[in-house]
Amino acid sequence: MSSITVPARTDTHAHPNLRPLSILRDLPAVADLIEQCFSSTMDSEGRRYVQDMRRAGNDNSFLKWANRVAESTSLPLTGYIWEEGHHIVGNVSLVPFKRDKHRLYLIANVAVHPDYRRRGIARALTERAMQHAHEKKVDDIWLHVRADNVEAIHLYETLGFVERARRTSWQANTDSNAQKLETDIAVTGRHPRFWATQLNWLSRLYPDAMGWHINWNFSTLKPGLLNWLYLMFIDVNVRQWAAVRKDDLLATLSWIPTGRGESLFAGTGERSDPEALTSLLLQARRDLYHSYPHISLDFPAGLFDEAIQAAGFKSQRTLIWMQATS
Repeated sequence: MSSITVPARTDTHAHPNLRPLSILRDLPAVADLIEQCFSSTMDSEGRRYVQDMRRAGNDNSFLKWANRVAESTSLPLTGYIWEEGHHIVGNVSLVPFKRDKHRLYLIANVAVHPDYRRRGIARALTERAMQHAHEKKVDDIWLHVRADNVEAIHLYETLGFVERARRTSWQANTDSNAQKLETDIAVTGRHPRFWATQLNWLSRLYPDAMGWHINWNFSTLKPGLLNWLYLMFIDVNVRQWAAVRKDDLLATLSWIPTGRGESLFAGTGERSDPEALTSLLLQARRDLYHSYPHISLDFPAGLFDEAIQAAGFKSQRTLIWMQATS
């Protein structure tokens, strides 16, 4: 197969192979492409995402609805594909978000068939996605990339993206017999007097700037009778633990049920003892044994990695979140 280089321009007329995604006919082929490109690193959520895309592509009622709301719902219904010989060999998705009347786009699913890589297709698709956002008067553009994907990181940097956060997803099986550390750190329930410190820690570790993508709503953790009654009314069983040494709070851990088990939120400070986080995570593995077969934690990369591993958690992936600056 001959190799060509795609000119680095964002005008779609310069790229006859680049066209907008058609929700009505492209979803199954795009799902196949995403699976082929990312199957070796795809987690359970990613596999579910591909399956949902295939099902959606064969659901006429969904396709009619999606065609009307593609630009207003936080689903990957807008994007561009690269087509050669009537085969889709490249894809980029655009996911719109809105928070407090502020609009932004997430660029996702940048995928190129292995036989067509290093020809500038990923660059052309990403540039077109950025142009699309600007055409919609949206300048706040984000994407995430695996920390081990060096070539993609370099590409995005040359397009004006800069790193804003680096986060690791962890997962562990629940286990009623998970070990207990021999330590002077005690694990207790979260006392109301810890709330101010806990909220400060959580606000730093789960920054509001990232909350548009994952709704980190910690109001359910607030102590007080009114909040307790509200949780009772909506039938949400929040669990909270604190790690203390004598009267000193060392770390907190909260579980907010989401239906998928991915709902652990750890709070730590600069002076927190790593053993405190390990003890909390081990406690959660024991206490949540009857609720979920596994539990997950999203946490800034490099912070307490060894402590999380010591609690039996395995790293699923580390993502670099990047924001366009130009």
